[in-house]
Amino acid sequence: MGLDGLQRAPWEAEGAAKRQVVREIFAAIAPRYDLMNSLMSLARHRRWREEAVRRLRLRGGETVLDLCCGTGDFMAPLLRAVGPRGRVVGADFCPPMLQRARNKGFGHLAVGDACRLPFRDGSFQAATVGWGLRNVADLRAALTEVARVLAPGGRFVSVDTAPAKGALGRWVSGFAFRRVVPLVGALFGYGREYAYLPESTERFLSPEQLAEEFRIAGFEDVWIVRRMLGHVAMVGGTRR
Repeated sequence: MGLDGLQRAPWEAEGAAKRQVVREIFAAIAPRYDLMNSLMSLARHRRWREEAVRRLRLRGGETVLDLCCGTGDFMAPLLRAVGPRGRVVGADFCPPMLQRARNKGFGHLAVGDACRLPFRDGSFQAATVGWGLRNVADLRAALTEVARVLAPGGRFVSVDTAPAKGALGRWVSGFAFRRVVPLVGALFGYGREYAYLPESTERFLSPEQLAEEFRIAGFEDVWIVRRMLGHVAMVGGTRR
């Protein structure tokens, strides 16, 4: 079923419909995904990922899950952090995105839905997710799954766009993000798909609300860091 067979506005989809529409959107944009990320973040998204990895305080030899791994941009700094004795596993439910990660030379990739992860309890010492939680069909189920596959004391961090704070931040959100991003997407033939990004951000939880969901799922010592005028937020915590 194509996008037109679902709800008229993809960002309004919920449950199983959201799972399908998100998979189709990311399958469509996979060929240009890395380029668009660099354009939209002014080439800073890798810096934010690297900061998130530093905040996990990974140790050599640890095993890490990159949830909703997409084309694998989180996996490179994770692999550097855990060293040759460590292991980084990427999971995503969109095969075309995973193929892009394979083309970059990343191994240990699995097709998996964030709400039903194909891993045993306590398999990982840490986990990351970049720009993924607002796309899952059931946020609480996904966070519960992350907590399940982490060992006690395991660390988890999410990096994602967030509703901006302050007058300048709201201008960036209201003009640059909501108008420019879909326009740039349209130039590459993905206007409908990239209209989803700002709309899904506006409908997602604030970092403070997401932090509370972390606590409900079983995380403690939850923290929030904002970047890019508050428009990018890291939310992290430790599994009890």
